[in-house]
Amino acid sequence: MKYTFDTRIRYSECDHRGTLTLPGIINYLQDCSTFQSEDIGFGVKKIKEQKRAWILSYWQIVVERYPKMMEKVTVGTFASKFKGIIGERNFFLNDAEGRRIVSAASVWVHMDTERMRPVRPSEEEINAYGEEEPLDMEYEGRKIVLPEHIKELESFPIRRYHIDTNEHVNNCQYVQMALEMIPADKIIRQVRVEYRKSAVYGDVIYPKLAEAVDCTVVELCDAQGNIFAVVEFKE
Repeated sequence: MKYTFDTRIRYSECDHRGTLTLPGIINYLQDCSTFQSEDIGFGVKKIKEQKRAWILSYWQIVVERYPKMMEKVTVGTFASKFKGIIGERNFFLNDAEGRRIVSAASVWVHMDTERMRPVRPSEEEINAYGEEEPLDMEYEGRKIVLPEHIKELESFPIRRYHIDTNEHVNNCQYVQMALEMIPADKIIRQVRVEYRKSAVYGDVIYPKLAEAVDCTVVELCDAQGNIFAVVEFKE
């Protein structure tokens, strides 16, 4: 079933242009799915007690327009498919006239957090979310192709503000980290993220940057080169 909430773009969520930031958009989408989970009875506290969690594996977010400060918007989400341990979810952000300004697709893995391995969600949970037809958008593949020439950048530690209720780095924080590696004047129209490994407090991020004709890719790795996340930006 579709779930929506209405909100207004706050000053604290805007950049120097007076528009909502890309991390601000992602936080709205994440919050929307969290609100839905809480309202249908499968919120953070309940699934944590059950030693379960939905772990984000992949994002594709397309931005037609960044909403302005004080603008009223509607944020929405719905599950589009459940298959085994995998759940697929769409998101959207509409302006006050109902025009679509952000579309997103995501893939999640249902995890047993005690044994740290994938497990099927219960039928009760699947039925509570329901399934809707996928959002009408241009879908790209889940695999991000890495450009050939990669430049290593300066490492930095994980801070406390990066961590969420799962004791891992929050999904949005990886995108925020990657944005710091590219020029601030770039207007991002699409971001795709592959999440490979959860970073935790105490880890150190070793970023790598690669630029192609139509995109910029940032790898966020550990000291051994194992990838936490791959972030692709398109202007």
